[in-house]
Amino acid sequence: MRTNIVFTLTGPDRVGIVEDVTAVMLGLDGNVETSRMTRLGGEFAILMLVSLPEARADEVESAIARLAAEGYRVSVSTTDRATAEAYRGWLRYQIDVHGADHEGIIHEMARGLSRRGINIESADTGTTRAPVSGTPLFSMMALVAVPPDLAEAEWTEELREVVYEANVGISITAVDVE
Repeated sequence: MRTNIVFTLTGPDRVGIVEDVTAVMLGLDGNVETSRMTRLGGEFAILMLVSLPEARADEVESAIARLAAEGYRVSVSTTDRATAEAYRGWLRYQIDVHGADHEGIIHEMARGLSRRGINIESADTGTTRAPVSGTPLFSMMALVAVPPDLAEAEWTEELREVVYEANVGISITAVDVE
């Protein structure tokens, strides 16, 4: 029987860190089901869902001890897919936000969504410089799950008011999943 763990690692970026982590998981007969990896400044972050034999789950901590000794911060937690089933039947949307960067954009978006009971399933944000002026530009791409009984026109209009106040643009697109 297999079990699922969520594994996280953060620490100094270096060549080979992804190879080292995946070698540990492979050595435990683990399969990386889903992952996100990125360099943020000089730090590297890994977040992954790993499926492995239940009997090997207790070995993960000792198998990654070398990485912790090198100064990486690691955590492991057991999870189950049943929790994800709580959102079965919810409607998926992609929300893209863009505009001049300033404090609070992510918070205002998150507050607008959570007030309506909408779950953020993933979000990627970043800033770039405008080509001519060098003005910092913000972008966000989020995938959200909306309760099936929530009227689309109601929550999208409310969200459009949030972004209007934040002086950024938004596009909202229904996404087919499964």
